[in-house]
Amino acid sequence: MKKLVLGIAFLGLFFALFAYALPGNGNDDKGPLSKITFIHYKKGFAPAKPPGTPGGGKGGSVCYGFLASGAKWKTPENYLVNPTSSGLNETFVFNSVNFGTSEWETYGGNIFESGSIDYTAYYSENSMDGNNTVSFGSYSEPGVIAVTNVWGYFSGPPKTRELVEWDMLFNTYYSWGDADSNPALMDLPNIATHELGHSAGMADLYTSGCTEETMYGYSTEGETKKRDLNAGDITGIQKLYA
Repeated sequence: MKKLVLGIAFLGLFFALFAYALPGNGNDDKGPLSKITFIHYKKGFAPAKPPGTPGGGKGGSVCYGFLASGAKWKTPENYLVNPTSSGLNETFVFNSVNFGTSEWETYGGNIFESGSIDYTAYYSENSMDGNNTVSFGSYSEPGVIAVTNVWGYFSGPPKTRELVEWDMLFNTYYSWGDADSNPALMDLPNIATHELGHSAGMADLYTSGCTEETMYGYSTEGETKKRDLNAGDITGIQKLYA
């Protein structure tokens, strides 16, 4: 009798696990894991067709957009900052990135978790490595200030969409620093805040009426206005992480 009871119990567990893996239970509704690449151009350089879903709506700002509606961080993750090749003090680099994460979290809540300096962290172009990273290096395409890759589930029902990793590269073709002190520099806090918007789930904007937004897709040396979120940025991040 004990063997029979155990056998029935085992079969019951097997069928429960099998049913859990069947289509329609929510586990396979995310769609494929994929990557979106955002290339941040200097003013005067034409972008490729911008990825992302336009935002806006009745009574709201049109100056925000998402990677995909509902695609956000469900579990905040730590990130690594590698200041190698930046030509800057590691404290300034780290604080510039932290400034950007704090700006988005002021309105969106806990998105990024904690950062740390790691001189082994690197920009991953084609594959995930389990780390969210910030680093500096050359980029061959003219006019590119920075690049951010975001991996996630961008299709399927919006409630199943999710971000899972990001990697950010600042192009060393430009001289980086604090543009308040030297307007000839590409301002690191300015560009970092923009790029971290992608890491949080926000898309680029190229509409002429959205030039004051942090997520506007063009920048240049001396610009600092992207350090602080504008009305559209705030509306967007609050809608995404409501």
